[in-house]
Amino acid sequence: MTGTRTTGFRAALFTVPVVLGLLGTAAAPAAPAAPAAPVGAVDSRAARTGGSHPGAPLTCRGEGVVPDALVRHRTEVVIDAPLRTIWKLQTDVERWPSWQAPVESVERLDRGPLRRGSAFRWAMPIPPVPSIPATRLDITSTVRQIAPHSCIRWTGPATGEGLRIEGVHVWTFTKVRGGVRVSTEETHTGPQVEADVPTANALLRGGLEGWLRDLKSAAEARAHDRSR
Repeated sequence: MTGTRTTGFRAALFTVPVVLGLLGTAAAPAAPAAPAAPVGAVDSRAARTGGSHPGAPLTCRGEGVVPDALVRHRTEVVIDAPLRTIWKLQTDVERWPSWQAPVESVERLDRGPLRRGSAFRWAMPIPPVPSIPATRLDITSTVRQIAPHSCIRWTGPATGEGLRIEGVHVWTFTKVRGGVRVSTEETHTGPQVEADVPTANALLRGGLEGWLRDLKSAAEARAHDRSR
């Protein structure tokens, strides 16, 4: 599963997704920054539900998010740092807490470089919002597809007291003028999020955009330090 954030907190309902993949929630306010712009125009259903999902989904090795999910968001940012630096930060999951404050802990369930079938368990606090009580979110993410320095897709459940979310999270990395375009798309499904779709989409949108801001900040800082 993979990403979720509101003003005052960031969620990673991964799938890491959503869910982080699934996911993203923030316990602390984000530093002022311009939000990443959605990749494409919002379709009519997205306009009604508060989500953003252009017609063509992101994919990794031909697989994408849940196409008919009501809770869905896609966004991107250009990062002025080497691709290898960005990829290392994103896939060295046990070090996420060092640059993503809302992530309390991450445990790899296998060893070695992240690969297809790799799994990791991570946790973050979730404050109360409409239809979702305050809880600790425990997320187990499994890498389903991966192409080194190009894309990654993970899925998995995020569970807390009175809450279960199934997330699918796709990331792509493309060299462009000025750096690397990092694009991400995530979907959440489950009775709690589907009971209040606009709120769930707002949380997911904030989470993913917050994750990209943190990744951009960490990668550019690391690249700057190495250039000295």
